[in-house]
Parts: sequence; structure tokens; C-alpha cells
Amino acid sequence: MNQSRNPPRLNEFGQPIGQALPGWKAPPFPPHVPLAGRYCRVEPIDAGRHARDLWEAQSDDVRNERWTYSYSGPYADFAAYREWCQEAQASRDPQFYAIVDAATGRAVGSCSYLRIEPKHGVVEVGNIYFSPRLARTRAATESMYLLMANVFSLGFRRYEWKCDSCNLPSRAAATRFGFTYEGMFRQAIVNKGRNRDTTWFAVIDADWNGGLREAYLRWLDPANFAVDGRQKTRLSALTAPFVQRDSADAWPPSGQEA
Repeated sequence: MNQSRNPPRLNEFGQPIGQALPGWKAPPFPPHVPLAGRYCRVEPIDAGRHARDLWEAQSDDVRNERWTYSYSGPYADFAAYREWCQEAQASRDPQFYAIVDAATGRAVGSCSYLRIEPKHGVVEVGNIYFSPRLARTRAATESMYLLMANVFSLGFRRYEWKCDSCNLPSRAAATRFGFTYEGMFRQAIVNKGRNRDTTWFAVIDADWNGGLREAYLRWLDPANFAVDGRQKTRLSALTAPFVQRDSADAWPPSGQEA
């Protein structure tokens, strides 16, 4: 459901200010712990346990197309990839995870929390690598659900998704996962010797608590899938009511000076 923003309240000077947050308390820094679902586990990345599985899963991407928009990769050999895994394992922010297929027990993707700012209640999900073995599976969607559910249960207010503006699959995925487009930052960074404009999306706690969580659970329910594995209801149809698409509630009202 699209939620209209209320006009800002006014202070003693007649200036518009944001809504008060009575009782606001910064959440804890996310504990780096496993998150378990029906189709996957999201585990703190461990080079000893996950590097070989992840390397083998990535080998299915024979042309290395899935590395185009990432900050790292592709890797020349397993030793180079294992070194990256060791660095990821030691990192606090970003906080890296391996995505483990529950059916096989093998890691098939990776991701992270990053730009973790408890004092503002904001965290971003990124560094997402879905190998061909993980992409377009229930486990892929569930991994995103587990990470999102975790931060909102901790008390975060805002969950961000950012990507290279040229990365059309990532932009489509963000919308499918219920993130609202918030704008494009031109010439935001230089990545791999290329300009990167960055597109921003976010889910806020009002979206999550207002029904987005239930939309995920409805999609992930085994009853949503036919015997042949095909989904009966698309996730995008369930998340669409929570993806804001207009600016009718923009402030200040039309005709007033910004």
C-alpha cells in the first residue's frame, strides 16, 4: 500500500521539520550470526567452509558476466578467490555472508550488510553475488527475506539497496523485492575504471510492518508452488502495493517556494 507522507510539522519559527520520534533508540550493530530458513541458510562467510563451494558455483558463469557491476572479481584462480573470502571473513563493515542451499548444504552465493549506521537505524544490503545455481530460486528470494527480516527485528528503520544504474537486472530485482526507487546519484563513484551512476532504493519499517513481511511469507509458502515447482503467485504481484511509484505527496506543495 502506498503510504502518503504527512506534511512536516512546524517549529516555533514556522519552519517545516520532520516528525518527532518519541522513544527512538538506536538498534544494536547486527550480530554476525547464521539466519536459517526453509530453503537456505545465510551464514557468516568462512573461507575454510565456503570458498571452495562458492568458487565451484561461480564456475557455471563461464563468461564471468555476473561480475560486471560488482566491486570485485572476476578472479583468475581459486587462490585469488580464497584470499578475497579471507578478507571478507575478517571484515566488520561490510559484514559478509554466504548463502547456503538447504537441500545440498553447499554455498551458492554471497552478500553483505554494509554502511551499517545504528545511530540512524539504517543499513544497506549489497555485494550480492547469486551464482547460476542460486539465481531465480526460492533460496535466492528467501536469503533476501532473512536479511531484511533480521534488520527490522533488531529495530532498524531503513533498509537500502543501491546498484550501478546500468545494472538493469539489479534494478528490476530491487522492485521485485519490494524496494522503492528513490533516485539516481550521477557520477557517484569510479568502479573498475568506469563511471558509475548509482540508483537508490529502500524499504522502511512502515513498509515491512505494514504487510511487506507477510507478502514474502505468502510467496515463500510451499503452497505457492505447483508440483513442477512453478510459482502460482509472483512475488512482484505481492510486493507491488509497497513500492511507491508517484510523487503526488511531494513537499512543498506545487507553487510554493522550495
